[in-house]
Amino acid sequence: MSRFLYLVRHGEQQDAEHGLPDGPLSARGKRQARAIARRLSGVPFSAAWHSPLQRAQETAEIMTKDMPDLEPKPSALLMDCIPSGPDDDMPKAFDTFFGAITEAEIDAGKAQMADAVTEWLSPSRGDRHDLLITHNFVIAWFVREVFGAPAWRWMGLNQANCGLTIIRVRTAKPAVLITHNDLGHLPVELRTGLPEGQPY
Repeated sequence: MSRFLYLVRHGEQQDAEHGLPDGPLSARGKRQARAIARRLSGVPFSAAWHSPLQRAQETAEIMTKDMPDLEPKPSALLMDCIPSGPDDDMPKAFDTFFGAITEAEIDAGKAQMADAVTEWLSPSRGDRHDLLITHNFVIAWFVREVFGAPAWRWMGLNQANCGLTIIRVRTAKPAVLITHNDLGHLPVELRTGLPEGQPY
């Protein structure tokens, strides 16, 4: 028995460059969502969940518009979060990232992702295909978890807007990463969201 997780980062947010915490998708973000919807149109999804934030909810609505049997549901376990902090043996090079982030935010992120791992990286009783529309750091944490890497290693694992990551959760064997940040469905002009200078 296998459970397949299809992890999708939300589409590009309108005015994201201005540092707004949340908002609607840009025109390009909507195109990204339609492109990955076409890519995944033949998958027999069992269920779909999304972060409650607007950019993820809109991505989910666009993606499932032509999937009449699939109703996406919000889950607080998929909220944008900081899943670990500098106390987790993180290299000093990352210290500046945590300047304005509080210990309470880090603790909340750790608790959230512990529950998310229990919820979705546990084997199912039958074959399943679950769609999770969420955020960069959440997907990075799932990938780190699959590899059993140190807690800080989610740093530097980046996903583009509407990039596709697939994880297979098996009953008697460890989970495996099938693909990470696959952008084959996105033309070059729609590949956004990765750090500056990172190749697409």
